[in-house]
Amino acid sequence: MKKIIFPILIFILSASAGKAQSIIPTQYQEMVKKLVASLPKEAKPTAQNFKETNSETLIDFAKSMLGIRYRYATSNPKLGFDCSGFVNYVFSNFGFKVPRSSREFSGAGKETTLENAKVGDVLIFTGSNSRVRTIGHVGIVYSIDENGIKFIHASSGKAHGVTVTELNGHYRNRFMKIVSIL
Repeated sequence: MKKIIFPILIFILSASAGKAQSIIPTQYQEMVKKLVASLPKEAKPTAQNFKETNSETLIDFAKSMLGIRYRYATSNPKLGFDCSGFVNYVFSNFGFKVPRSSREFSGAGKETTLENAKVGDVLIFTGSNSRVRTIGHVGIVYSIDENGIKFIHASSGKAHGVTVTELNGHYRNRFMKIVSIL
């Protein structure tokens, strides 16, 4: 009999303790309701939202993060960005589901060529050693003019942060492919 009473007593005590912790005073319940009601309604991404996102809007948003420091394995503007974290953060802001890893960008979007590149396309590069042809860096086409292509990216190099770079020399040697997400 004692063996049964002890588990029942434990159950009753734990149930009452759990209930006591979940009861919120009425004044706080009302405060939470008011706060929740005042929050902006989040628009769900739809196919229409994607169509309305143009490259200028995307690049304007990306430009707003120029100078944010580089930080490996991070996709938070308050902490910093790595390259794929930056690209992921920019596209996710507009409801696009894109990879978080630079290597996974190879299978994202629709492959195109540099000759057909558009502002907003994603450039895919090798890591810092161009002789090792393994994906290791990504950036977003920032501008295209008579001087060539510029891209915005989170660099671990000299800029050590979000910066705009010309696609020439070092990065031209590292270029692997370009994909269109928009």
